[in-house]
Amino acid sequence: MTTTFVDSHAHLSNQSVALQIEPILERAKEAGISEIVNICTSMDELRRGLKLAESNPWIYTAAATTPHDAEIEGEDVFPVMAAHARSGKLVAIGETGLDYFYYRETKDAQKKLLKNYLHLAIDCKLPVIIHCRDAFQDFFDILDREYVVNGVHGPGVLHCFTGTVQDADEVINRGWYLSLSGIVTFKRSDELREVAKRVPLDQLLIETDTPYLAPQNHRGKPNEPAFLPETAALIASIKGISIEEIAGVTSENAKKLFNLTTKRNLH
Repeated sequence: MTTTFVDSHAHLSNQSVALQIEPILERAKEAGISEIVNICTSMDELRRGLKLAESNPWIYTAAATTPHDAEIEGEDVFPVMAAHARSGKLVAIGETGLDYFYYRETKDAQKKLLKNYLHLAIDCKLPVIIHCRDAFQDFFDILDREYVVNGVHGPGVLHCFTGTVQDADEVINRGWYLSLSGIVTFKRSDELREVAKRVPLDQLLIETDTPYLAPQNHRGKPNEPAFLPETAALIASIKGISIEEIAGVTSENAKKLFNLTTKRNLH
């Protein structure tokens, strides 16, 4: 039986990926990737993403404005993203969030946009995909105020997690998913490997973040979904379980969070 994986976060509509999408998808299938959540962060990417999903029922679409575009186009793009979310064409709102490492000067715009997307997710009954870097305290404060329904946090995932063990515990304690990318395989990612060791299996997702952050054996190359098994294998070794178990658990977690229902069998 073929081991299959869900890539919970890839930017397939990124222009550099879109130009060679067919061979990338073929390699993904050969590597056992059964579903991909395609993250669209601009109107051009969303148009390409929706078209891609129409012809590939195993690819699903998520969309939002990233923190680095919050001040540039966040308010202008939000109504269009919201309309697509309400149309039922998206499986998640994201990626959105806070990034104070590169974009500290736009804190207020980032916070405002994040709140708008959290409220949209509640209205549409969709999960959120969060990018957070050097901003965890502000993020948790906003999450606790703006994304709680009947005393329970709404569903979501911290994608490409790079925070501390303490940040990871805060994510876990709120019942959220935590997604690990190829960064966990990097030689200096000792603390992230400690996070991988302690995150519960039922709250773990894996991703490539294609075309960024290729795992250690592919460093320097554009990332792609076919590289996901390398990340899965490293996490499996950290947890002392088989790659088949990591594949199965993370795939089920992704399907549950994003309500994925593949329309046809790839293999």
